[in-house]
Amino acid sequence: MFLYLRNNWRWPLGYLLFLAIGCNHSKVAPLIITSQDSIVQKQLIVRAFDSIDIVKNIIKTGDLIVRTGNDFTSESLRGLNQRDQTYSHCGIASIENDTLFVYHALGGEFNPDQKIKREIFKNFSEPYSNRGIGIYRFGIRQADIAGCIQMAKQLYQEGVMFDMEFDLKTNNRMYCAEFVYKSYTQGSQNKLAFNISHIKTFEFIGVDDLFLHPLCTLQKKLVYK
Repeated sequence: MFLYLRNNWRWPLGYLLFLAIGCNHSKVAPLIITSQDSIVQKQLIVRAFDSIDIVKNIIKTGDLIVRTGNDFTSESLRGLNQRDQTYSHCGIASIENDTLFVYHALGGEFNPDQKIKREIFKNFSEPYSNRGIGIYRFGIRQADIAGCIQMAKQLYQEGVMFDMEFDLKTNNRMYCAEFVYKSYTQGSQNKLAFNISHIKTFEFIGVDDLFLHPLCTLQKKLVYK
């Protein structure tokens, strides 16, 4: 699918619609135990939530949180990453009154108003529609981290909507990696500068452009199994 998109860039609108779906999260059906297979699935879900509860204790405000969706469109979206195709979506962590939130830009029916979301970490990381998560941290001054999360909160409060055109040059609408990228660059007063990916003449920020930054280090990776 990735090669198809690269070789057929003369249809950018179709590509952008495809990408918009890829940033979406499918609705999750309730878990019903009807067979041994579903019992095994429930055990996996329980183990995953236990791991999520443990790992949240190492997360700090300003950390980059990435996840791997398990649906077809997330799989295809991962293929657009130019260097590392592990993750399909991203957000920024913020601890507020002892509650861990993730700010992230999401499109589609899972986010009806299309505005930047402020979501509890456990919901962002849930194992029903994700295969795993990663936690990354930038090695910059705490004052700059504070600026980054302040920028993320500002964009959230402004109600910035999801960018169906995936235009990196506009600031009134943003897609997932663009929101994180601009929160970090503008919030740190450009102390963080990121690689820009290209597909022919189209410029974009991939999720891998964020966590592969030289000042960004992996804190923890969870694979639900």
